[in-house]
Amino acid sequence: MPWVPVGLAVGIGLWFSLPVQPAGLAYGLLVLLCLAALTCGRQAQLMAESGRIGWHSADVLRLSAWAVLLVACGFAVSGLRSARVDAPVLGWRYYGAVEGRVVEIDRSGRDRMRITLDQVVLQNLSPARTPGKVRLSLMNRAATDLPEPGQRVMLTGHLSPPPGPAAPGSFDFRGFSWFQGLGAVGYTRNPILTVAPPQGGIWVMHRAQRSVARAIQDRIGGQAGAVAAALMTGDRSGITEATNELMRASNLYHIISISGLHMGMLAGFIYGSGRLLLVGAQAGGLRPRWPAHKIAAVLAMTGAAIYLLLSGGGVATERAFIMVAVMLAAILVDRRAISLRSVAIAATLILILNPEALSSPGFQMSFAATIALILIYGPWARVAPHIPWWLRPVLMLVVSSFVAGMATAPIAAAHFSRMAQYGLLANLLAVPVMGTLVMPAGVIAALLAPLGLEGPALWVMGLGTNWMLAVARFVAGLDGAVTAIALPPGIVLPCLGVGSVLAILTWRRDPISGPPRLSIMGCTFGCALVLAGFAVWITSSRPALLIAPEGEAVGLMTPAGRSVSKSSGGSFVVKNWLLEDGDAATQEQSAARAAWSGERRERQAAIAGTDWGITHLTGKGAAEAAAEHCTANMIVVVSDKVGDTAGTEPRCILIDLTSLRETGALSVDFTDGAPRFRTTADMGGQRPWTMQR
Repeated sequence: MPWVPVGLAVGIGLWFSLPVQPAGLAYGLLVLLCLAALTCGRQAQLMAESGRIGWHSADVLRLSAWAVLLVACGFAVSGLRSARVDAPVLGWRYYGAVEGRVVEIDRSGRDRMRITLDQVVLQNLSPARTPGKVRLSLMNRAATDLPEPGQRVMLTGHLSPPPGPAAPGSFDFRGFSWFQGLGAVGYTRNPILTVAPPQGGIWVMHRAQRSVARAIQDRIGGQAGAVAAALMTGDRSGITEATNELMRASNLYHIISISGLHMGMLAGFIYGSGRLLLVGAQAGGLRPRWPAHKIAAVLAMTGAAIYLLLSGGGVATERAFIMVAVMLAAILVDRRAISLRSVAIAATLILILNPEALSSPGFQMSFAATIALILIYGPWARVAPHIPWWLRPVLMLVVSSFVAGMATAPIAAAHFSRMAQYGLLANLLAVPVMGTLVMPAGVIAALLAPLGLEGPALWVMGLGTNWMLAVARFVAGLDGAVTAIALPPGIVLPCLGVGSVLAILTWRRDPISGPPRLSIMGCTFGCALVLAGFAVWITSSRPALLIAPEGEAVGLMTPAGRSVSKSSGGSFVVKNWLLEDGDAATQEQSAARAAWSGERRERQAAIAGTDWGITHLTGKGAAEAAAEHCTANMIVVVSDKVGDTAGTEPRCILIDLTSLRETGALSVDFTDGAPRFRTTADMGGQRPWTMQR
């Protein structure tokens, strides 16, 4: 069973790595491959039974056939998922009337409230070309002045297609949006009119979520109340970006996103409390038909399901619920709740339902931490009896936090280009309070709320969340709290993931691992893959030149770090560039580095080690100035559309808004003194989310 999600993940990875969308022929060949694998497996069984081959050889053939089938299934579920979420994507900038139903309310990274609408109607646009969902930032709205989920609203807003990567190889928001059904993003500064109230019972839970979140925020107050509301309902709209940054810098951001930690603590508290009460009832003469631990497991699963519904059922929350539900189900069927088999079942279900989750940091980090903790559980169980009882909980917390942190640190660094150096300290100080005060108090408050007696429990919960924020501020304020890490090449994470899984599963010597020789070979190969991944990461270099997707910024690598052409403009793109370079500088600091010269609208720089130069033209008159700067060995970037510049030879390399709309963001390296361009379009391939329709 532990190998099943591995096979699915390989198939999913193959599907996403293709440069074009697989057509019907590919799936036809896939069916033939599956039939061939089934035939091979059946023939191996028959040949072993007749004595023509040994049973070990037959097992190898049958297991190889299963591997092919699992890879094919992973490939197929990816295609099915893509077809299921297929929806129009806006292909141009739109300004006008927008009507739709509010399905989500959250806060952007710029501290602006946002709403997501479905059942969208756009002015003079046919339903066949209208996006399934759009998301708008509300420029002039406070968190207390928002529509309710389920309401149908109308407004006037600006919409555009989901933006592409900031640079080739960067996070592709278009792909993420595609699988979320999000076909356009934008903003509005105008009033929001309510067209119709929420209809249907499905919105009762959404309104309950908002109502509970507001009540918790009001009773506890401040950011402590906002964090408490996020923990209990999943509504993070009250948490400011400053608080988010504190939590990221201290490695406590996972606390404010409902995950396996929260589900585990909540289910564990309900399970433990329920079992304790049932055992007490049994001692008093009550004899339930089921064992106490199974009744407690049912209660815990029910509580986790209610928590899932109240939190809005996001992908991360669904993943957490599946993991907890599988472990509680193991108790009901008298199997080990904490085992690689349970984790494999949870991973298999998630990959079948949401194959795109494979590349998400939440999926990778949660399973990496869980597997690491399961692997350390055996050695800990052998050592724990020899440790004094009073020291055991402290050491267990230290060991588990260290192991989970080490397992997730490379993944977090690869995705977020940062590493919190004192994350272990922050988690040691905050997580125990979360488990002993915050989550239990939240459960008790939920039980007492119908009686109006939730006040004391919320007060205790507020103490806990205030403590966590104090820990975050303290740790984030320490010198060197955050280290910037350069973005690794795309091959690094697959090497680390495949290598780690291969080493773990073969080292454990499960029956599928085969004889010791194969086990040793598999473990050695897995470790070699991990080392190779880190070697590629360490020795990789960042592009010499980066050009923003709209030509609004240009970044040149210098010995002091990347120097951007302007101190303002294209701030989101530039922030991502510097972060992926492993550079902690701001845009202003980057622009101050020695490289560029000239006035703000006509910036020029020489590219060290080459005969080439770069000119960045912006603002009014940029298109007209392009011909003047178009000389030999010059790259001219213009943030406007330029007409025909035919004239004197030799010509420059001209990059204007027209060409950038075709290529997306560009990176440039120099080989033997000649520029070598990589485009976002080439990196993304011809997939539905890269082609605006």
